[in-house]
Amino acid sequence: MAMSSSAKLSKVVKQQYMDLPQGDKVQAMYIWIDGTGEGLRCKTRTLDSEPKTIEDLPEWNFDGSSTYQSEGSNSDMYLIPCAMFRDPFRKDPNKLVLCEVLKYNRKPAETNFRKTCRKIMDMVENQHPWFGMEQEYTLLGTDGHPFGWPSNGFPGPQGPYYCGVGADKAYGRDVVEAHYRACLYAGVKICGTNAEVMPAQWEFQVGPCEGIDMGDHLWVARFILHRVCEDFGVVVSFDPKPIPGNWNGAGCHTNFSTKAMREENGLQHIEEAIDKLGRRHQYHIRAYDPKGGLDNARRLTGHHETSNINEFSAGVANRGASIRIPRSVGQDKKGYFEDRRPSANCDPYAVTEALIRTCLLSEEGDAPVEYK
Repeated sequence: MAMSSSAKLSKVVKQQYMDLPQGDKVQAMYIWIDGTGEGLRCKTRTLDSEPKTIEDLPEWNFDGSSTYQSEGSNSDMYLIPCAMFRDPFRKDPNKLVLCEVLKYNRKPAETNFRKTCRKIMDMVENQHPWFGMEQEYTLLGTDGHPFGWPSNGFPGPQGPYYCGVGADKAYGRDVVEAHYRACLYAGVKICGTNAEVMPAQWEFQVGPCEGIDMGDHLWVARFILHRVCEDFGVVVSFDPKPIPGNWNGAGCHTNFSTKAMREENGLQHIEEAIDKLGRRHQYHIRAYDPKGGLDNARRLTGHHETSNINEFSAGVANRGASIRIPRSVGQDKKGYFEDRRPSANCDPYAVTEALIRTCLLSEEGDAPVEYK
């Protein structure tokens, strides 16, 4: 398995420079989503003092023609800070700054789904929508071969790897542990992790997050994972079906509830929401991966703990359904439900916005409603 050349550079030598004092200056790493809707980019600027709020962070710009976001003849794009986290790589007082991207005319870039998501979340803030997203991913070498897999074959069949323990069952735990601790340091609302069904496949969970925070925290958690993998010399893939054949795909199961669902007799509100989702299945399929459903078509086959992409289904404790109601929720008659359709490479802003539009704003049809 191939590993990156950068990972072979001496970390001890690097550390003697990282230990140097930085005076009153602060390094702020600006992070944004590029034109693919999946890739992340970043660059760093020096600030004269530690920012305490988002308002303390200046706007910035970048060359959009090099990130699939503009033409070279009109390439300046704006970076608008929207969420700030502690930097687990450079440590305090340095910051990670998640940004929205605006075009030259100050309108949202094509892959900036945060702006409309924030608007939709503000419309239902009195219902206190909570989300929790289960991000699955696969560790690969730089040659695209799954981490730890035999170079000329396959590991043993699925069965012993889910939540597995031991060198022959858990592939790449060091990456997982480093990512978990880095997220906690940064202030990301990571709430758990586990090895998944396919070897070299893992999952971390983020939440509960209210409203727009869900997208902010998941994107920063992804960024941190990319950076941790960079240090270890491996690659993280969010492809929903990285290995064809009899191997599980990778999703981003999304748990959702409102205040009414979490209170007594909330099951009635959960069932009403599921009924609305059933009447708008294709709209959600298009919103749940960056290629309008084409990526998920490789994963949602009705096998390997997935539903069929062309059919909507719901059930209690059913991991082969589109929507799963946890058994405890069925017993308590309140709580939340899990939408199992989003792909691992989904945009969490698009997913959470779609859920609000259908479940709380009662939109119908194949297109989102435009609100003034």
